[in-house]
Amino acid sequence: MSRLVVRERSASANHIKQVARQLFAERGVDGVTVREIAEAAGQKNHAAVAYYFGSKEALVRELILDGAKLIDEKRNGMIDDLEHRNVPFTLKNIVEALVYPSVDFGDPDDVSGYNRFIFLLGMTHREFFLDSLENRWNSGYIRCLDHLRTLMPDMPELRKTQKLVFLGCYLGSVMSARESILENTSRDHPVWTHPSTLGHLVDTMVALLDS
Repeated sequence: MSRLVVRERSASANHIKQVARQLFAERGVDGVTVREIAEAAGQKNHAAVAYYFGSKEALVRELILDGAKLIDEKRNGMIDDLEHRNVPFTLKNIVEALVYPSVDFGDPDDVSGYNRFIFLLGMTHREFFLDSLENRWNSGYIRCLDHLRTLMPDMPELRKTQKLVFLGCYLGSVMSARESILENTSRDHPVWTHPSTLGHLVDTMVALLDS
């Protein structure tokens, strides 16, 4: 197979992924058919998803890992940096490690719509989502939760668990709302692009844990 054909197939597959991720972000994985994905991606062959990915399930798994790997690498990097510099762990710097890796992915076209896609998927197909991570690509998230539990030593275990569940839901919903507004309105939104906004989000998450 020539390199040109490989590049063309790669470009087509990446375009299908971008289109599918946006559709899943808007309607959830159950609300989108492979035929709709192919049509929205400009593919004349409605079997394009099966051709490039094997199945819709395989496509969804690949989309999960595209963003999860980027987030996990950044999240682990932040925790590693704190450990390397011997910085004392606090609720705030651990919460920052939860928030900031989900904000900037680099090239927005590579994972546009990812926060909304993953938030909806986690609500409707949580076991599938966790299985796709292979107990590997959420290691940074688990490290953060372990540190947060340690930083709340006097709290009953059930209350800790409840707070961490609420925290995850809160983070997912806010990141999804931010992403939706910035992708559909303006990158200069007066609230969501303001330098203080993410810091205030961190503060509210810390307050939830510390109350």
